[in-house]
This record gives sequence, structure tokens and C-alpha cells, in this order.
Amino acid sequence: MKKTTFLLAFFLIISACGVKQTRNLVSEGDYDSAIDKAVDGLRGNKNAKGRQDYVYLLEEAFAKAKERDLRNINSWFKDANPQNLEKIYTTYVQLNSRQEKIRPLLPLKLLKEGRDAIFPFDDYTDQIVSSKNALSKYLYDNSKALLANKDKMVIRRAYDDLVYLESINPGFKDVAKLTDEAKFKGTDFVNVYTKNETNMVIPARLQDDLLDFSTYGLNDKWTVYHSNRQKGIDYDYGLIVNFRQINISPEQVKEKQFDKEKLVKVGLKNLLDANGHAVRDSLGHPIKVDDMRTVRISIYEFSQIKSCQVTAKVDYINFKNNQLIETFPIASEFVFTNMYSKYKGDKRACEDTYYPNFNKKPVPFPSNEQMVSDTGNDLKAKLKDIIVRNKFRR
Repeated sequence: MKKTTFLLAFFLIISACGVKQTRNLVSEGDYDSAIDKAVDGLRGNKNAKGRQDYVYLLEEAFAKAKERDLRNINSWFKDANPQNLEKIYTTYVQLNSRQEKIRPLLPLKLLKEGRDAIFPFDDYTDQIVSSKNALSKYLYDNSKALLANKDKMVIRRAYDDLVYLESINPGFKDVAKLTDEAKFKGTDFVNVYTKNETNMVIPARLQDDLLDFSTYGLNDKWTVYHSNRQKGIDYDYGLIVNFRQINISPEQVKEKQFDKEKLVKVGLKNLLDANGHAVRDSLGHPIKVDDMRTVRISIYEFSQIKSCQVTAKVDYINFKNNQLIETFPIASEFVFTNMYSKYKGDKRACEDTYYPNFNKKPVPFPSNEQMVSDTGNDLKAKLKDIIVRNKFRR
């Protein structure tokens, strides 16, 4: 019994909070949010006595929302500004959607007054169709005019309008064709290439890898990068990777010698007393102990080292006026190392973890070309970071 009473009280509190929120929304003029709140509150037992406040609020919010929307539509028609066509269309759609949201709940009873709540519905089909057609014509004509503009930002507005037009009126005239045209005309095309200002040959593999922009994932809605110029495209910007300096160190082999010693177990021996005699257990057997000896090793450690440093700069060029927009420095280093060891003595004198070094051998040093190529992954990551952080259009 106590549990039932508690649940009922909890439900009443939640319901009262919902009604209060709905009433506040009506007072603030947020009629559609109030309608959503009331509709949610009436789901289930819509004619319960505890739901009556929702019915009154729904009736009030619907009437006020409808009156406001029709007043606005009338004002927009009188203004005769084509910019209002979208607002007229979307408001008619809203008037109809609001009705369809309430329709499944009807009839709704007002118990004290002994009547059904009043929701004067209208058929807005003709208004929706006519306003959509008017808006479609305006968007179509205006977009075609915008496509004649040279400003890509204006053309992008035309693209957005055409996409919206296709969403509300699929298949309208040649909108699909115009959308493709707007997408092409509104796109910034960037030509990416390298320049070599060093006294060395830049490996083709490094250049190809740097210019393989398909692996960068940088193309966005309005920017496309090409490492090879394509016919029919008037490029807007250039991104140039200028190799400035390449430093390659001599091949070096460094040798280091060090000694180690350790006390290790080499077997068992008899435990001797102070007189040098074997100590025996109760059965007369000699007692055995670990035979520990000091072992020594001389280690000769060899390190093969060769390094390569590549410095470059990334230039952003505006091809429309051939002006330098900005320059960013970029540098990378690759170090080749190989370590191996030889020894004299007992290798047990060093740590087990060092043993693998004794199995390693010297290897051929990579060529200068290979060293430069091996800087590629780091250069590519840094180049991508520059492009991500620095768009051509801010």
C-alpha cells in the first residue's frame, strides 16, 4: 500500500512539473514546444482527470500558434519580397505538420465543460503546393543568375539553394545539372608540386609519395588538390614544396669497449670446515653447496650511424594574382642506426637481455637516395598538419 501511494505521489509531482513547463512555454510564446510537451503528456490515458491541464494548454497553444502563423503569412504576402517565399512555404508546412501531430489524439475531452477541445483544422494542400512552386521558381531563377557571378562564395550560395530546391521539389527542371555546375564553379582547385633548390637529386619515390594527395584525406566540400594538372580546370591556388637543403652525414662506425664481471654458479662442491675437511650430514654424506666463480667478459660494441636532414618550405600561391599568400618552414630528419657486439671471455658475465647483440652483424649502409626517401613519412605528416591548420580561405 505504501509503495502504491509513493508511486502515485511521484507521478503527480512529475505531471505537475510537466504542466508547469508547458504553461511557461505558452507564456513565452514558444507555442510549438508547448504543443510538443502537451502531446507527450497526453500519450497513454489522454482522458484521465490528471491530464486535463494538458488539454487546455494544447487548445490554447494551437490557437495562438495558428493565429500567429497566418498573421505572419499575410504580412509577408503584403510585403511582396521574394526573400519571404521560403518563410511562407515553411510556415504552411508547419501549420499542416502541427495539425497532423495533434490529429491522432482527437477527440480530446474537457470534462468540466462537457465538450471536446476545439482544434479548427484547415486543408493547406493548395497553399503548400502554390508556395512551393513559387519558391522553387524563385530559387531556380536566382541560382541561375548567381552562377554567372565570378565570385566563388556567391556560387556556393547558389549551390546551397539548388540543393535545398532539390530537397523540397525533387526533379525540378534541370536542377541536378545546375547543382553539378555550381559545385564545379564553386570549388577551389589547388595545384600541388615540388621544387628542388638543393644541389642533390630528389628521389622520385619521395616526390611521388609527397604528392600522392589521395592518401592525405584532405579534399573537402570546396577544396580539391591535384598533383597533376587536369585539362579544363582553371587552378585557383598553388601549394609548392620547395626543397631547400639536404644534409647527409658521413657513414660512421663507432666502437666502444667495456668489461664486466659477475659471480655465477658453476656447479656444486663439498662444504668444508675450518680445517679443510668435508662437512657431513647425520648419515655421513658430504654436504654440497653452490660452487660460485667470478667470470669476466670484454665487450666490443659497434654502432653504425648515418643521418639525413631535409629542410624545405611550403609556399601558398594565389594564382589569380600570382601573389605569395604565406610560407611555412618544414624539416625532417632520419637516422639510420645498427648496433652489434663481439666479446671475449664468458658471456654469462653480462645480462641476458644483452645477448641478442652478439647475434647481430654489420649491414650495408643505406644509399644517400634511400636516406632522403626515408624522411618521406615524417615530411608527409608535417605537410598534412600544415595544410589542415592553414586553409587557403580563412
